[in-house]
Amino acid sequence: MPNSTNKKNNNSIYILGIESSCDDTAAAVIKDGKIISNIVANQKIHEEYGGVVPELASRAHQQNIVPVVEMAIKKAKIDKNQVSAIAFTEGPGLLGSLLVGSSFAKSLSLALNIPLLSVHHMQAHILAHFIQDDEMKLPQFPFLALTISGGHTQIVQVNSYFDMTVLGETLDDAVGEAFDKSAKIMGLPYPGGPLIDQYAQSGNPKAFKFPKPKVKGMNFSFSGLKTSILYFIQKQTKENPSFIQENLADLSASIQYTIVNILMDKLEIAVEETNINRIAIAGGVSANSGIRQALLQAQKERSWQVYIPKFEFTTDNAAMIAIVGYLKYQEKQFSSLDVIPKARYKM
Repeated sequence: MPNSTNKKNNNSIYILGIESSCDDTAAAVIKDGKIISNIVANQKIHEEYGGVVPELASRAHQQNIVPVVEMAIKKAKIDKNQVSAIAFTEGPGLLGSLLVGSSFAKSLSLALNIPLLSVHHMQAHILAHFIQDDEMKLPQFPFLALTISGGHTQIVQVNSYFDMTVLGETLDDAVGEAFDKSAKIMGLPYPGGPLIDQYAQSGNPKAFKFPKPKVKGMNFSFSGLKTSILYFIQKQTKENPSFIQENLADLSASIQYTIVNILMDKLEIAVEETNINRIAIAGGVSANSGIRQALLQAQKERSWQVYIPKFEFTTDNAAMIAIVGYLKYQEKQFSSLDVIPKARYKM
């Protein structure tokens, strides 16, 4: 392992974070807990396929990672030799994509003789709340984190930076998949989740009623909801081929309303069982306006303390990887060069 005690700056700690778990190549530099650069290269090629193609994603990462890291260092106005350590996403994610980021991080760590810090992707989404930013308030421990993304839906009890317990998770589809698959049923392009949110703004959330799955405890299930939406739309379009076009806003609002209610119902159970009323949301779907509004309403009506991240820290980004790297660096939780990326990685 590179020299774990090698600090190249007199006062400040600079962490270079690298994220490559799916289809976004990202790099960020954090200085003493504050982001000074945060670069993301998106991959538009997947839109025509209606979803992420793993082989295309890993190829694009190979093309993007050098310029993205160079740009992050340049925008941070530092030299690469000032970097104290390199943090990277160990998993979960697409294995080919993870390999590109981890291999680059290991090589640069070795070349600069600085520590390597492996990061759990979902843990990073939660700890993004601890990025020092004037527009964000820091949660107090313990708190509950609702992690909602294209691949994950979890309620996590967060006792400290590195003490987390999953209280509930999806048994099938993640909430992001539910949004995207519902959008696909309505003929909307990928990614469809943000489009449902957009159309829902002008729709009636109670225009159509969809059943909520009966799952005990704090676990989730969205496959049944997706199927009920499919059958409902198939039936309606058979009677009226223009049904979707004529009711797009109301359909979007009703689907979003149902999904948000499912999430809020489970959060209520979690608050009641843990007696913790501090709630933080994390992950790409936390950008959804419906869930944000529902949480802010709960803050007023139920006296919950709600923590909502800035939009730039919700989707996959390297700032969240860098902040976990910074916290691990302070505790000397360094990784060896033989660390292996994991497509499936329990928190």
